[in-house]
Amino acid sequence: MPHLSRREALTVPFAAWAASRSVAQDVPSRFPGMIVRMRQPLNLEFPFGELKTLETPTEHFYVRSHFAVPKMPEADKFQVSVEGHVEGPLKLSLADLAALGETTVGNTLECAGNGRVFLMPQVRGLQWANGGVGNARWTGTPLAAVLERAKVKPGAVEVVLVGEDVGSVGGDNPSPGPIPFDRSIPLEKALKPETLLAHSMNGTPLTAEHGAPLRAVVGGWYGVASIKWLRRIVVTDRPHNGFWQTMDYAVYEPRHGLTNLVPVTAMLPKAVIARPTLGEVVSVGKETAIFGAAWAGEHAVDRVEFSTDDGKTWTNATLTTEAKPFQWRFWTTTWTPTARGPAKLLVKATDAKGRTQAAERDPLRRTYVINHLVPVEVLVK
Repeated sequence: MPHLSRREALTVPFAAWAASRSVAQDVPSRFPGMIVRMRQPLNLEFPFGELKTLETPTEHFYVRSHFAVPKMPEADKFQVSVEGHVEGPLKLSLADLAALGETTVGNTLECAGNGRVFLMPQVRGLQWANGGVGNARWTGTPLAAVLERAKVKPGAVEVVLVGEDVGSVGGDNPSPGPIPFDRSIPLEKALKPETLLAHSMNGTPLTAEHGAPLRAVVGGWYGVASIKWLRRIVVTDRPHNGFWQTMDYAVYEPRHGLTNLVPVTAMLPKAVIARPTLGEVVSVGKETAIFGAAWAGEHAVDRVEFSTDDGKTWTNATLTTEAKPFQWRFWTTTWTPTARGPAKLLVKATDAKGRTQAAERDPLRRTYVINHLVPVEVLVK
């Protein structure tokens, strides 16, 4: 990336500039080029400017871990339990799950804090830029088939997915000692075909960092719901107000003139520029290719628009890949700058339901669900 003068650098939020240059020198070789956001536990970000393929290679798929990778049984000895508000509690091996039927789905997962580095003033949490997101093929058994086998009792409302990773949380809202990473989803979502118990990613078995031997993949929802190292599935007849959806991973929602905390759930529309990157130098009078990706959770991306004048006017970008719910789309456009100096590039997505990215940040979202418009600042010479 070209060096910016002090005057030019002042136009770029310092945290974002620093984050864009923090590619680690000491990354395990199985994750070439990834950005280290934390060493222990390992948290890795994909450098979004390197985006090339619709399917994110496993070694380039972001890694989000709250605690150390747990020691798991070998695949042939592994079992996941199904318990709680069911008529027939179960313990299922990977072979048992396969016997219930398997499918392969494409799903884009995004960390709920992706883009946090662009929030000002700086907030707590991992300082993701744009690369806490990836698109992969997931193979496994629909959770619906497992729940059918266990015979969910009438009155069930939620399904709690419990990981094997355990630890204590400190800070302003500490946990009551060591707790597992868990998350509930409504029974309705658990029964949808996009909710999967996956053992494979991009055609090969899950790696340890991505939740081997079994993880949940909750299509269209932020990655926090896709529990890794899955060991327990607990059906409940009342809402699960666990730590990870009340004290953390929750946002404010106004209801009847009151403010409530609700869990982070479905992803919102978002478009991101991959190239040019922050601070890049482009040539005046020369056509410049602009490229990136857009996603919208449970709905397909319908439109991506591009602006070079702070959002006063917009032009449609060309969508270059197929519209599919749960998966991102690539887009491209061109721009021929006519004046030298700093320039700000903006892009926004609209989904098939007509939802469009907001221009400004909603403070009710705390440090999560970051999909407001963030300019990519380049230098025209």
